Amino acid sequence: MVKKIALFNHKGGVSKTTTTFNLGWMLASKGKRVILVDTDPQCNLTGMALKEETEADEARIENIYSTHSNIKTGLAPAFESQPRAIEAVNCIPISEQVGLFLLPGHVGFGEYEVTLGIAQELSGSIQTLKNLPGAIYDLLEKTAIKFNADYILIDMSPSLGSINQNLLMISDFFLVPTTADFFSVMAIDSLARILPKWCAWARKASENPVLKEATYPFPEFRLKFLGTIVQNYRIKNGKETKAFETWIEKIENTVKNKLKPILDYNQLLLPHQDYNQQGMNDSFTITKIPNFNSLIARSQEHSIPIYALKPEQLKQYGQSLENSQDKQKEFKTTFSDLADKIIALSLSYAVST
Repeated sequence: MVKKIALFNHKGGVSKTTTTFNLGWMLASKGKRVILVDTDPQCNLTGMALKEETEADEARIENIYSTHSNIKTGLAPAFESQPRAIEAVNCIPISEQVGLFLLPGHVGFGEYEVTLGIAQELSGSIQTLKNLPGAIYDLLEKTAIKFNADYILIDMSPSLGSINQNLLMISDFFLVPTTADFFSVMAIDSLARILPKWCAWARKASENPVLKEATYPFPEFRLKFLGTIVQNYRIKNGKETKAFETWIEKIENTVKNKLKPILDYNQLLLPHQDYNQQGMNDSFTITKIPNFNSLIARSQEHSIPIYALKPEQLKQYGQSLENSQDKQKEFKTTFSDLADKIIALSLSYAVST
């Protein structure tokens, strides 16, 4: 059974896309079959994975979008009342990494926001729009079956709209990427307020008889929290700089004191021993990822993870090359450990349920 993991933070600029891409690649390198799903209308994950540098690249991408191989056209049968059922999307294999696939995003995906929002009010309009709340889940499940996927990683937009509400509530797990700054503290505080409302809605939706009888039934609510990722902080002499260390501490305290009680009350936590076995405490920090500066740009340029860049792709020599390669090794270790933790946590939940 596929495990759907949402990467969600309604604050932008927290490296959700970079994390999704690097994590998906690492999971695939460990023998898992992974689908990366781009649900952000900015389509940054799609651009990173498909690479768009030459006219030939642009023609290839245009050809992909002339088919039903993207999130919007895949959902069109439900949202645009087309006379056909939702079918699995023909995902795009990611070159150079076996077992990794992309379900491309679409700039127009946000057009479905308003209609989905009306459907999710569960009011008088629910009979007419009953097929919409379960449509995204149906698309992802069918696509996972077609590609025999072990994991689906969902790169979400920075918003609190109805699409993100739906995506998070149909997922099995979620990660919260953050950056070491004041605005991430605010975002976690905000998340603690919005989660109870969304969870209450999801439980109500999963029990709604109209949605149960829909063509695309809304699934059982089973979301669990995997942890937070703190990234883009600076390292000096092997430690976080003082300013960043302060914000990391504030983020972890906010998670512990404000978010954890909400997660606990809404039954979004795995058994505590599962987190403890992965070296996580009550701050639920699953990993910390420093700022790797120019390596990010090279990774995006070549559409491969930072840790997989070859020396000729780094375009560096001498000491600069050695320094970058040391950072690559560190980055690879970080993402390998992160992937191992996610595999262990998700498997423990599968066994327990």
